[in-house]
Formats: sequence, C-alpha cells, structure tokens
Amino acid sequence: MSEKVHEVVKLLSGAFRKKFNDYKGLYIFGVFTDGKDHEDEDIEIVALFDNQDKSKREEIWPVVGKIETELGVCIDLYPYTDEEFRQDEELYGEVIKNGIFYNSLGITKRI
Repeated sequence: MSEKVHEVVKLLSGAFRKKFNDYKGLYIFGVFTDGKDHEDEDIEIVALFDNQDKSKREEIWPVVGKIETELGVCIDLYPYTDEEFRQDEELYGEVIKNGIFYNSLGITKRI
C-alpha cells in the first residue's frame, strides 16, 4: 500500500475509533488497491458502522476534511451500515471484488 494511503487509513481508523463506538472498519477500493501512488486521484473508501444517520455524517465530514488538509489528499468516503452497503449492489460488487478491508484498528485483510 502506498505510504499516503497507509497514513489515511491510520488517521481515519484512529479518529473514527475514538469518536464512534460502533465503527467496524473500512475498505479501500479503486485505483489505490494496487499499492502505488496515483497523483490527482481520490482515495475511495467505504467506512462501516453499526448505525449511520445524518448526525453521524455531520460528525464524519470534519474528520475527513482535516485529514485531507493535513495530508494533501482527496478522500471519497462512503459511510454505511453493513445492510446499507449490501443494498448498494453496484458499489458493493466492486468493493468486494477488488477492495482491501482494514478492521477498526487499521489492520488489513485482502478480500
């Protein structure tokens, strides 16, 4: 994994774990799954929570914005519950086929 993506995963997982007791982990998908840096590409991420609603999204975006500013990256984040994620069939299929899962501690498991 590229150093930039590794740092994003570490910072997001740490912040989400501290802020939300129902944070389950995240998937990296898209071009960054090849482990290389890709200039001018968004880092695509699905973040999983037990519960997800408008108020949680309002708390998520400042965290994402801060990390984007600190690291000079663009993050395309999709916050979901497991059920919502499975219902988004197109995205779910892409992520399950090619994504990399990181548990809430930021530890990876290639799927």
